[in-house]
Amino acid sequence: MGKLQGKVAVITGGTTGIGFASAKLFVKEGAYVFITGRRQKELDDAVLAIGNNVTGVQGDIAKPADLDRLYERVKQMGRIDVLFANAGTGGFVPLEDITEEYFDQTFNINVRGTLFTVQKALPLLNDGSSIILTGSVAGVKGTPAFGVYAASKAAIRSFVRTWTSELKDRRIRSNVVSPGPVKTPIVDRQPPEAIARIVSTIPMGRMGEADEIARAALFLASDDSSFITGIELFVDGGRAQI
Repeated sequence: MGKLQGKVAVITGGTTGIGFASAKLFVKEGAYVFITGRRQKELDDAVLAIGNNVTGVQGDIAKPADLDRLYERVKQMGRIDVLFANAGTGGFVPLEDITEEYFDQTFNINVRGTLFTVQKALPLLNDGSSIILTGSVAGVKGTPAFGVYAASKAAIRSFVRTWTSELKDRRIRSNVVSPGPVKTPIVDRQPPEAIARIVSTIPMGRMGEADEIARAALFLASDDSSFITGIELFVDGGRAQI
């Protein structure tokens, strides 16, 4: 029997990278999974690749109406046992080049969108369920040109501390999984010299794989972490630890 047998999970940003790897793993472990993505073709491709026990709902977490449409679909299952608020965005922008548009886009998705992803799920979340947010080592490291993204991920960490206290009477666990540099489509678009600089900061000497982050998310989603709440679990090859 899988670690999520019979569970209902929602994963935002589930079409590529960490979200897609997690959706595949959650289904393999017995869950029925709803995934979201902003682009319909990528969403359709992801659903096809996962194969079964999955529903794709197109939408942008920064748009409340899209979140409402997502949860209307999820209501068909009657509950949520695992909410993995994974969708996010970011990029390298030096302080002198930060624009209002870039700041608003980053915070609207990473902070505002994550907040309302969780808030709007509350009526469907089972008592004893698991909330997982995607953070980043950037939230605790001073990486040049990454200030806005890092600040948005520091806010994610703060949310989990608060929600651990707010939701304790419902036994809802809230945790953050914070990846280090991971081989995803966003990272692959960086110049080779930028990737080499990133790898040089990782004690294990390599970038992570999306599947490695997915296994950490599975741990936080399952009963294996039944006495764990409020934490930030770094899956970073040691980057944030030294």
